[in-house]
Amino acid sequence: MAKILLVEDEDSIRGFLKINFERNDYNVIEAPNGEEGIRLALLEKPDIAILDVMLPGIDGFKVCERLRKEYPNMGIVMLTAKGQDMDRIMGLEFGADDYVVKPFNPMEVTLRVKALLRRMDEKVDKKDSDKLVLEPFEMNLYSQKLFKLDQEIDVTPKEFLLMKIFLENPGKAFSRDELLNLVWGVNFFGDPKIVDVNIRRLRSKIEDTASTPRYIETVWGTGYRWKK
Repeated sequence: MAKILLVEDEDSIRGFLKINFERNDYNVIEAPNGEEGIRLALLEKPDIAILDVMLPGIDGFKVCERLRKEYPNMGIVMLTAKGQDMDRIMGLEFGADDYVVKPFNPMEVTLRVKALLRRMDEKVDKKDSDKLVLEPFEMNLYSQKLFKLDQEIDVTPKEFLLMKIFLENPGKAFSRDELLNLVWGVNFFGDPKIVDVNIRRLRSKIEDTASTPRYIETVWGTGYRWKK
């Protein structure tokens, strides 16, 4: 169940938004001002914050800015006054994901929240799909970084590709020609021993003892495989 922080000083607006959200199975936390909104956000860590711009004390922009710094992945929707285009622009500048103009139908706000939660889930899925994990190693395919026990290992692009092939295919034996074609391309006309050279360098970086490899095994007469 998604948790929503509703920061709105008008009791009537806060009340009918809460009723509508609860009808859609959301857990709602209420705050009548910016100070209380920040306190509850730090305490409850909601998935979505809905902030009125014109709040007593700390306004919605400042609340948005604070929450965005504390929780970069939190969804934030601003409630702005009709015709106040600058409010929308400033809200986006301070880190809001979306805005709804008053007066509004509470169903519109619910639909905006549903759409924002969907986009947030898609980002999480994409982030997870950009990772390749085989303990104790983790590869970030987006940033092209390799980690062992959370410590970054400095590898070349070719070494990174070799690691990706091995981690995606644990236990599979690759011939030198296969690795050559996969990493350097079928049109590579250099010395095939470049595979052995890069394997040796990679072992020196990822193995506890390169002379007695634990991860990249030599398959005599064939090539190499990742020990499953």
